[in-house]
Amino acid sequence: MFQEVSQDQIQAVTGGMLLNRNEELLISQTAIDSRQILHPEKTLFVALRGAKADGADFIPQLIDLGVKTFLVHQDFEEKAFPDLCFIKVSDTRRALQLLAKFQRSLFTNPVVSITGSNGKTIVKEWLGQILGQKYAVAKSPKSYNSQVGVPLSIFGIESYHQVAILEAGISKAGEMAALEEMIKPDLGIFTNLGSAHQEGFESLESKIQEKLSLFSDSNFLIYCSDQKQVSEQIEAVFPTKKRIAWSDRAGADFTRSVKVKAKGARLILMKSDLSTHTFQVPFSDLASLENITHVIIAAMTLGQTSESIQEGISHLKSVDMRLTLKPGINDSLLIDDTYNNDLAGLKVALDFMQQQRPKRRKILVLSDLLQQGSPEKIYLEVTDLIRKYQFDQIYGVGKEIFYLDREFPESFTGFKSTEELLAKLDPDSFANDMILITGARVFGFEEVVNRLQQRIHGTTLEINLNALTHNYNFYKKLISPKTKVMVMVKAFAYGGGAVEIANQIQTMGADYLGVAFSDEGVALRKQGIKLPIMVLNAMQESFGLCSEFDLEPVVFSPDFFESLASWCTIHQKTIRIHLDMDTGMHRLGFENKHLGELKRLIKTNPQLQIASIYTHLVGADEEIHQEFSFSQLRTFEEMKNEILEVLPYKPLIHALNSAGIVAFPDFQFDMVRLGIGLYGVEVTGKHSLALRAISTLKTTISQIKELDPGETIGYSRKGVLNSGGKIATLAIGYADGYDRRFSNGKGYVLINGHKAPIIGNVCMDMCMVDVSGMDVKAGDEAIIYGEQISLKELADQIGTIPYELLTNISTRVKRVYYLD
Repeated sequence: MFQEVSQDQIQAVTGGMLLNRNEELLISQTAIDSRQILHPEKTLFVALRGAKADGADFIPQLIDLGVKTFLVHQDFEEKAFPDLCFIKVSDTRRALQLLAKFQRSLFTNPVVSITGSNGKTIVKEWLGQILGQKYAVAKSPKSYNSQVGVPLSIFGIESYHQVAILEAGISKAGEMAALEEMIKPDLGIFTNLGSAHQEGFESLESKIQEKLSLFSDSNFLIYCSDQKQVSEQIEAVFPTKKRIAWSDRAGADFTRSVKVKAKGARLILMKSDLSTHTFQVPFSDLASLENITHVIIAAMTLGQTSESIQEGISHLKSVDMRLTLKPGINDSLLIDDTYNNDLAGLKVALDFMQQQRPKRRKILVLSDLLQQGSPEKIYLEVTDLIRKYQFDQIYGVGKEIFYLDREFPESFTGFKSTEELLAKLDPDSFANDMILITGARVFGFEEVVNRLQQRIHGTTLEINLNALTHNYNFYKKLISPKTKVMVMVKAFAYGGGAVEIANQIQTMGADYLGVAFSDEGVALRKQGIKLPIMVLNAMQESFGLCSEFDLEPVVFSPDFFESLASWCTIHQKTIRIHLDMDTGMHRLGFENKHLGELKRLIKTNPQLQIASIYTHLVGADEEIHQEFSFSQLRTFEEMKNEILEVLPYKPLIHALNSAGIVAFPDFQFDMVRLGIGLYGVEVTGKHSLALRAISTLKTTISQIKELDPGETIGYSRKGVLNSGGKIATLAIGYADGYDRRFSNGKGYVLINGHKAPIIGNVCMDMCMVDVSGMDVKAGDEAIIYGEQISLKELADQIGTIPYELLTNISTRVKRVYYLD
């Protein structure tokens, strides 16, 4: 926080009611998460109410930690805590924003803000790295660009920072006003206009207007005038003296020309005064070239020389910069944060690490934090963080990092360079460890990651944990705050990887997990998953596992009930079970004719405790089946009421899956079951734009071949290039889960943003695509599906459903988890 504030100042800024002030206590930190408290007495905890939880519920444990000052809603009952300070407000989120507005007003150095549809985070990171060579830079950690993320970013601005870079993102009309009020940017960057979050706006024009309102009081605004819809509105609203336009056509403030080379491109910018500036950039794709153009012009506007900018560009990555969880050698987990260079980002990475399943040791690989102000002050904070997160081993690289040797003489090992670290790094010394690798780009820590990561098949399935959280919160908003959520993680979490997905779900605050078979539940328990787990298809031979690992089997027939009850009697065990009512699926489940016997069995077998009673809707995703679904729900209510008559307690009642949550909101009962919707597929079609794809399946080009006219490709000579051309062989086949039905033009991939159709038959480990006329090379990335290629579109193409495509991905495909 830029300036310490008293409890009285907090009350004055937020307009709240102050109870039990401590006039001497000064607040220097703000927190919204009970897990992120570093200096309790100096922390203001803001109790936000959200889809996941009410922050006020965590106040007792925060008091145990030593927190003394709380910002709460006005209906909070503080009587149990008479000696603590509470500031009561009508809306804690709004109060958080007002505090951020106050802190921002104290910062007099330049503030840069970035908005748009795509590229915001990477422009922020690249600009931060280039400016960070000369200045102490504060910037939003990761994609902290929301109504809550922006205030937290502002609280990360300290007095020694010379420039701040803040990202701003909105998803619906009316949100930008609060962000503009807090950020008040001196320099603005509008990256581009896309379809993201279009559902929240009446039109593209209204979305542009909303985004541009961020820059109403800015001194300058950088934009690409080739984006016609954007430039028309900017030029209609903003005076010429504020506008800094660039274009690939002559006449803008900066005219750009690009020459693509074998490795990267040469980018030339001619200013309106005819001065020319040339830069060598390490990439050639259109998106990266657009992003780096914004960055270069912003850096020049802020006074950086071309030479300094070029030096910074030489250290940039052309890939997305994100916090990534990767499988490491010997069952270790790696957290790859190899571009980070500030305290705010380090705190995010540490929090991400803390949310992962426990491992044998916690190990930190950390570089110098460059251009961050006084080393003594910075490493004092780093020391506090290391103590809080309790690392077993610390590897430091750089010059200033040796400050840590004074505080951690037994666990710290320092190296002057990454090469020295690599020379002494023994991969076999790591086993079942959690390893966080974080550092400035110039240290090249990706080599450390390469040394320690597990060597698996080159094709990867990337899972965006932020998108997963977004989808979870979307469904939480559709249900009552009292309704519990069971998340289905059967079939390897719909292909995403059950353990890591389940761990994230547990962190998000879900109430239950659902798996198909007992061994799936056992695997989760062995990896530290604590949530209750329902098992849909528990076999008789797995009763012992259910008891040993606290799994809750579904019971679906009188015979199965008797069999499990008998096992429990013999072994003197009690097991929680779930009763499946068949109301129309006709797959498994008790029918009406079984209810009399079921009630008798319940009465005579108290060793089976009924955790829930549920049914499954057959056609909730299609309106044509709506009457049948209502019939199912009415039948279910009658059946569950009859069972409840013989129970001395009330189990959970649930009927709705992902589609049912959307289609039948009046039948939420006690719990809903969230499956395919969590993974980004909204099967009713009513909210498709509201969800985010969580998975991107990608591979690489192994080889390029030039073929003569009439030559054939692949097995059975099914692929033919009648006019000749060029093909690329990709490292993915049906053994990886890429369906053979995509053969012969039914499927396509994206390479450098261009469609490349499958040619010939998909092979077991490879497939070929037509890249005639495309500028591609071996090693280029090919997107199989993701945000740009929808699963539904692919599934429709071969007459299947998205579920099948998701669950078919082989376990030999490496799963990588990241925060964008």
